[in-house]
Amino acid sequence: MSALLKVSDAHVAYGKVEAVRSVSLEVAGNEIVTIIGANGAGKTTLLNAIMGILPLKGFAAFAGADMAALDIEDRVAVGLSLVPEHRELFGTMNVEDNLQLGAFRIAKATAARSFERVYTLFPRLKERRKQLAGTLSGGEQQMLAMGRALMGAPKLLMLDEPSLGLAPIIVADIFRTIGELRAAGVSVLLVEQNAQAALKIADRAYVMELGEFVLDGPASEIATNARVAASYLGFTHEGESAI
Repeated sequence: MSALLKVSDAHVAYGKVEAVRSVSLEVAGNEIVTIIGANGAGKTTLLNAIMGILPLKGFAAFAGADMAALDIEDRVAVGLSLVPEHRELFGTMNVEDNLQLGAFRIAKATAARSFERVYTLFPRLKERRKQLAGTLSGGEQQMLAMGRALMGAPKLLMLDEPSLGLAPIIVADIFRTIGELRAAGVSVLLVEQNAQAALKIADRAYVMELGEFVLDGPASEIATNARVAASYLGFTHEGESAI
């Protein structure tokens, strides 16, 4: 399976402090890949560097093309999109206008199809399309942030902590939608502290600690790893050591 996104030997620093070290990862077409780890492990930093928000030292390619010379808008144009942890919606604009901002680079006919797609995935957004984004619930705001990113018809959607602060029933809706995206041909790179939910939906997983990947493989295998279970899932598998 050829890689849609390929990152090799990535380093990301804040001044003299290196937050990400020697990280390599791949995401294939129609694949959900998750990165799990504690707060401060470097997960968000890595996503921001892939998106071009932070400088990345190393190699990063998307759809076979080197991304070194691409700014953020160019990366969006070739099919890469990020939903940030804090959503960054325009609270004084309504739902429909927020979505429209996600379609600024695409033709009107394509934008119309994108609206239809987003409203199909998130019927609640259609019901609230004239409501101000700042008055939506936390779950609705997360749906809107994802919907806005999907308006540009990305090939790969990067999600940073989509379940943060949401009620369990809403989290289940968000993760079900992520699965539907894969079925619709959108790959997903998911950073998520709810490791149990992330590993259930992902094809493959990387475990990040102190800026480095310490473990990777099929999500089903990572979920049964004793160290991962003890550190991130809250239990130890019977008969196995957590070390």
